[in-house]
Amino acid sequence: HTRPPPSRADEPHAIVACVSDIINRRPKGPERPLSREDLDADPVVQLRAWLEAALAAGTREPNAMVLATADPDAAPSARVVLLRGLDEQGLTWYTNRESLKGRELAANPRAAVVFHWEAIERQVRVTGEVATVPDAEAAAYFAERPRKSQLSAWASPQGGVLSGREELQDSTDRIATRFPAAVPLPPFWGGYRLTPSMFEFWQGRRDRMHDRFRYLPEGGRWRIARLAP
Repeated sequence: HTRPPPSRADEPHAIVACVSDIINRRPKGPERPLSREDLDADPVVQLRAWLEAALAAGTREPNAMVLATADPDAAPSARVVLLRGLDEQGLTWYTNRESLKGRELAANPRAAVVFHWEAIERQVRVTGEVATVPDAEAAAYFAERPRKSQLSAWASPQGGVLSGREELQDSTDRIATRFPAAVPLPPFWGGYRLTPSMFEFWQGRRDRMHDRFRYLPEGGRWRIARLAP
């Protein structure tokens, strides 16, 4: 016997029931308490340690992060990008500068990023000012990318409307013919670096009693405070 599909009137209740079922069946792993003494004084060192822990836990792309930007009218947008550099200068990623995120960052050079690693129940938020990476640095990174990734960077009008998949493939084929050997850095492609003004580290706990710590700059150092979950 199968249950009949819900009517349109029942759909909201069916969605709520579905979400509740997912929550109730969610596996509960071991708790990982996080105390102030566990945190490094340098948030970059702490973030690097959590990236390593996420990788060790089997996360396929621990460097995946949600990047949130906003236009001049403060309308937000968000998408997932890959962290490609992390040091005392900040967090670096690369993209098409003519994309929506590139245009928004040109008009409003501030952003927020979020890392979430479900396997270890951890989340990190970072906010700050964003600046473009020097072309020489971007070119060095671009030269290390696989050839197909280099070609797609040239061929794809990121976020633009396509008539079909064939248009993208045709563009890629033309670029491959144009650059039979080395593929140069596209003039519209490059890197961005977020200079952090805030880090927040979140460790999941049971009963929503999570551990949450914020780093803020103060006198050339970072001040750490515990926040309510």
